[in-house]
Amino acid sequence: MALRLMKPLLSSSTCLLYFFFLVGSFWCYKSINAQQAATDPSEVRALNSIFQQWDTQAADTWNISGEPCSGFALSQSDSVFDDPSNNPAIKCDCSFRNNTLCHITSLRVYALDKRGVIPEELLDLPYLTFLKLDRNFFSGRLPAFIGNMSRLGLLSISHNDLSGPIPKELGNLKDLYYLGFGVNNFSGTLTPELGNLVKLGELSINSCGLGGEIPSTFANLVELRTVWASDNAFTGKIPDFVGNKWTKLTSLRFQGNSFEGPIPSSFANLTSLNSLRIGDIYNGSSSLDFVRNLKNLTDLVLRNVLLTGFLPYYITELQSLQKLDLSFNNLTGAIPSNMFTMGSLMHFLSHLKTFGSDINSILHTIEMARFLGNNSLSGAIPSQKSEALQTIDLSYNLLSGNLPSWVNSGLQLNLVGNNFSLNSLNIWRLPGLECLQRSFPCNRDAPRYSKFSIKCGGPQIISNGIVFEADYRPLGAATYVVTGAQNWAVSNVGIFADRQNEQYEENTLAQVRGTNTPELYRSSRLSPGSLRYYGLGLENGLYTVNLFFAETGFPDRSSQSWKSLARRVFDVYIQGTRRLRDFDISKEAGGVERALIMNFTVNVTENHLEIHLFWAGKGTYCTPEQGYYGPSISAISVVPNFIPTAIGSKEKNWTEFIIVITVSVVVLALILVFSIFYMKRRKDDDEEEELCPKISDFGLAKLYDDRKTHISTRVAGTIGYLAPEYAMRGHLTEKADVFGFGIVALEILSGRPNSDKSLEGDKIYLLEWAWVLHEKTESLDLVDPNLIEFNENEALRVVRVALLCTQGSPSMRPPMSRVVAMLAGDVEVNGVISRPSYLTDWDFKDLTGRFVAECTQTSIASENNDNHNQNMISSVPGAGEAPIQ
Repeated sequence: MALRLMKPLLSSSTCLLYFFFLVGSFWCYKSINAQQAATDPSEVRALNSIFQQWDTQAADTWNISGEPCSGFALSQSDSVFDDPSNNPAIKCDCSFRNNTLCHITSLRVYALDKRGVIPEELLDLPYLTFLKLDRNFFSGRLPAFIGNMSRLGLLSISHNDLSGPIPKELGNLKDLYYLGFGVNNFSGTLTPELGNLVKLGELSINSCGLGGEIPSTFANLVELRTVWASDNAFTGKIPDFVGNKWTKLTSLRFQGNSFEGPIPSSFANLTSLNSLRIGDIYNGSSSLDFVRNLKNLTDLVLRNVLLTGFLPYYITELQSLQKLDLSFNNLTGAIPSNMFTMGSLMHFLSHLKTFGSDINSILHTIEMARFLGNNSLSGAIPSQKSEALQTIDLSYNLLSGNLPSWVNSGLQLNLVGNNFSLNSLNIWRLPGLECLQRSFPCNRDAPRYSKFSIKCGGPQIISNGIVFEADYRPLGAATYVVTGAQNWAVSNVGIFADRQNEQYEENTLAQVRGTNTPELYRSSRLSPGSLRYYGLGLENGLYTVNLFFAETGFPDRSSQSWKSLARRVFDVYIQGTRRLRDFDISKEAGGVERALIMNFTVNVTENHLEIHLFWAGKGTYCTPEQGYYGPSISAISVVPNFIPTAIGSKEKNWTEFIIVITVSVVVLALILVFSIFYMKRRKDDDEEEELCPKISDFGLAKLYDDRKTHISTRVAGTIGYLAPEYAMRGHLTEKADVFGFGIVALEILSGRPNSDKSLEGDKIYLLEWAWVLHEKTESLDLVDPNLIEFNENEALRVVRVALLCTQGSPSMRPPMSRVVAMLAGDVEVNGVISRPSYLTDWDFKDLTGRFVAECTQTSIASENNDNHNQNMISSVPGAGEAPIQ
């Protein structure tokens, strides 16, 4: 009322002054309050030092005028704290000293690729309850002083490059409710002191690098609700206390470890579970009995865990179940009739339909899938299926009978590898499936193909003369494709869990190195579980399988980005045999975006080939995004190791045909020309003398037992080529052949026989003459005088090699492998070359004549008493003794 009475008295200028007075008073009030609530100076210094080491700075939204505890830092809203624009972020509590002192209680440096170590200055933030450093590239060890930050309730350091053991001091953080250190390079085992974290509700340690058994002290962690511990080297059995003590669990993941079976029956106590994923258990079969009471399950994955027995009816009583994966086990029997109907869910949908609700929009929000492949289930497929169920894998079972009416090509339905008859398949509904039954019947009796090449996940490409056929038809969670020519096919099974958009192909513009055809690697097939390629109608025989890989899904480790920490790990089976285990493309290739070709020799015996890429739960799971894992392949080429005879009309290659005919004609023409030339030459020769020497007629070889080292009957062979130990004692070694070779080498070089009595005395015996010339350093006089031009060094090498070969002691003669190397000039002609004693001490001429006479007389008597038929052939010395064929 007073203001209304005074209004006529106030001029416009007075109003303006009054307005500024009010605004100024407001900001003064705010300033006074801000000054009254200041951040602890020691914490400001610590925060500045930490950010300096990590090369980061405070966001303007909370660091107003240099005061950390201001702006967004004072908000208690989680959405404000987690805002991507508010990064790095802190949260403060300014209730200390009558609202005049602020302490930093939360610190988040998230997905900024910051480098460095965990600094000790964190201890100067003693009021921290929340420390989140995920998705950076911090290295070094997780320091033990973290255990002194006693107020911490959340510690998350996942997706970094931390190494070393987990410090036992973490067990001092008694108020910790969340602990995450997955996707790191830690070593060792889980420290038992972690069992002291009795308030812990979430434990996330996927791909952390640890191994060994889970400590018994973990039985104390009775508040656990979420445990993700996949892709580690954990061994032993899954502890019973998981089922007996961790009864508050709502989500449990144990995939890709090295646990032994069976799955504990105590898991029946985990009635609060919504999601259970266990995979890849070794040894010890498991039963499904424990799932009977787990009524709250929406996601059940028991994949590759050695489940045995019948598929129980009570599995269908889990009415909340959306995703069920029991694949790659040993389940038998028939599929329960109501396995594909959802009971209460169907009733719920019917109720909504009555009131006019949009059923289709609801169905699209529900991910319903059944994976029962790779078991031994038999009988027929259930006749009823709910509308919500659109993904079904029944591949590689023993199913038969007629297909139900609900089967059509619009479903995600995989029936590969069963026993359906061709008549029951209704080919018009599931085209090509008849080729992929267990017998692989297409073109089997009359194989038509001997090779195939595939550009996985992309269009046709020609590389190095090979035509890689297109493979760009979309695949899904339970699909298969057979080419029109029925020469190859592809089958895929699996859902990328937790991924927003399913993607079974990957495309990149990266310039892949190590190949002259980088476009071959710009697309790849991806699979979250099981990807199979088949060669159909192949001619039996040995083949070379070439698999083309390149990792293009994440950056190189040298980038020091958290995304580079990703590991893609899978197994490769060919014809059912595991050829690659824990295969990591980038590790094998030496980095990402590098071409890698793996080659295998396989035997095709039943006209078909199977290449199977299988994810066994290993490798990172959520890098560079959630649900990114599983096999990847860029191309496949399969070629025969034999000359194919099965060429079908659809595989005829006229270019090859023309080449074969042309080459054949040319070869025949060359044979004809050489035949004419040879006949003419022969005729001419006959007329001539979070003149040419012939090397032949070296004597007779005799069959003998190769276990004997001495010959007791007549020595076989021509005198002059026989090694002394063989000629005199019957001592037979491989070095006897070396001696004969040395004589032959001298004959070739000199163009004369090893003995010629028409020559003067010192030249009669070739070997003796060679030594005389060698000792006079006149070895070149040994060369055939008819040779007008020759390489003197090579001639001298032949002489020296021959003299080494004819040494008296067998141990002094080189092996034939070295002889060849010396003649080729690959190694030096070394060793002591001195005239053998059989030439220096004896009269070589007299010795030979006496030996011939004595040997002849002795052998005649011996052979008359020999009761065995000895088959003998004329042979070059050193060629070995063999029976007449």
